Amino acid sequence: MKLMLILVLLIFSVMIVVGTLLINRVSSYFLDEFSTQMEEVFTQRFLAELSSACADELAPDRLREMLDAYTGSLGIDANRDFYILSSNSGEYLTGSNDQLGVNLEITPNIIQALNGQIGTGLSSANSYMDIAIPITGDAGTYILYIKDNKSDLTELTWMLFSVTIQVVMFGLLFSVLLSFLLSKTMTTPIENITKSAARLASGEFDNRIEVHSDDEIGVLTQTFNNMAQTLRDTMQDMEAERNKLNTLFLHMTDGVAAFDAEGRIMHMNPAAEEMLGIPFSEELLFEDVFHEVARPEGDGTVMVDYSVEDRTFQLFLATLQTPDELQGVMAVIHDVTEQHRLEMTRREFVANVSHELRTPLTSIKSYTETLMENENLPTEMRSKFLTVINNESDRMARIVKDLLTLSRLDNGRLDMKMSLFPIGKLMGGVYDAILFEAKNHGHQLTLELDDPLPEIEGDRDRIEQVVVNIVANAVKYTPDGGNIIMAARNVEKGVEISVTDNGSGIPKEDLPRLFERFYRVDKARSREKGGTGLGLAIAQEIVRFHSGTIRAESQLGVGTRMTVYLPARQGKTAH
Repeated sequence: MKLMLILVLLIFSVMIVVGTLLINRVSSYFLDEFSTQMEEVFTQRFLAELSSACADELAPDRLREMLDAYTGSLGIDANRDFYILSSNSGEYLTGSNDQLGVNLEITPNIIQALNGQIGTGLSSANSYMDIAIPITGDAGTYILYIKDNKSDLTELTWMLFSVTIQVVMFGLLFSVLLSFLLSKTMTTPIENITKSAARLASGEFDNRIEVHSDDEIGVLTQTFNNMAQTLRDTMQDMEAERNKLNTLFLHMTDGVAAFDAEGRIMHMNPAAEEMLGIPFSEELLFEDVFHEVARPEGDGTVMVDYSVEDRTFQLFLATLQTPDELQGVMAVIHDVTEQHRLEMTRREFVANVSHELRTPLTSIKSYTETLMENENLPTEMRSKFLTVINNESDRMARIVKDLLTLSRLDNGRLDMKMSLFPIGKLMGGVYDAILFEAKNHGHQLTLELDDPLPEIEGDRDRIEQVVVNIVANAVKYTPDGGNIIMAARNVEKGVEISVTDNGSGIPKEDLPRLFERFYRVDKARSREKGGTGLGLAIAQEIVRFHSGTIRAESQLGVGTRMTVYLPARQGKTAH
């Protein structure tokens, strides 16, 4: 009786403690998972993009569109919603659930966000999990609020509580029965083997039976333990091999798809889904995945070029078969879009270089032959011809110089003299250098600088070359009498340099190619003004070297805005 009472109390205590710890651990896990998920989504880069979206009166709608694109990463579902609130009163503006948003409770995290701080407080005592993040942009400040009603946690907690009660009751009953079975010493070893066999069948290969004797039951027990050890080692080896294959298929950059003998899909890794734009479904057939591609036959491999929209792939198709029959088809998908694009770019670049050099060479040759064949040309005409030859030679020299600069940038061989320098003084120097040329065209040139501006760590001359190139382009290609604004603004972790003009603008279809080498929007007009078509390409490479970005925005008939972002030396500012 005492043994039965001890077993009952022991099992009851253990089950209660384990159940309580399990429920508390599940609650902590949900809170930690929520915090981790929010940290992974709201990175510094994404917060910067959200701040950029707050640029006009449509900021709430733009923020909602951006958050809609992250519903999967944020875990937005029937129990979790996001809301965009006013930073002044916490009033609901828009979100994923308008019905709940109208009557949204002002939580401590929202109050913290209203004070300009990120609200991340979580408590297992609350009936919800939430986070409030203030986002500031040009159009004002808004609060991004994510709230989870913890329905999943509540359901799981009740389920665990129910399971714990059931386990406790089962443990009590088991302890009572075990106390009686202890008296049956003859049947105990066999019952132990039976129970261990059941655990082994459920996958518990680590279970071992203690051997108490050397008789037939002891031998049977030892044999059973050896069998369990062998099964465990075998299953571990199989699991390791399977994990290796799964990891390989999951993370390899090439797409892989496998089909059975009837053409039904058996496996498709994420790379294949992304490349083909087709989510995995057990109903898919070979013909649904690869249109107009014939399944291979025999024991060989087939390589096929295959295109999906603007992407080009190479398909390597191989049959899977035993000596007796065909088992299926394996397809390996290799994305060669970039190789094709680089090949086209290389050919276009060679053609552009040849064309750019052939034009001045043709002019030089023509005028030189004319001078050689006509010794009695008038002095004025001879001087004019020589001037043309000199100008075309200078143009060729500029092209070659720019090509050498690009080559050195591409190969990392261009010397950069890195130092700290005030960006404000650089902008002022460029302004003074360009002002006379701008006035010759009747332009109004304006310089706008934030005070203070951060110091930039980089090659001052190269950064100045970028700014001069952009401003000079604005002066050259803006009709006389235009307005040009040079500006340098403080932005997060850096400075933004912009040059805005009210010229004729750039067609929308030309903007993506504006930084390509030798690309000109108006080729005849660019050559007439002495451009080589390489200035913006060089500027882009210099900015990239300094870990910055350069972009162009333009609208026909309105004007163009060129923007350069450069990271600042942290903790340093200069006037």
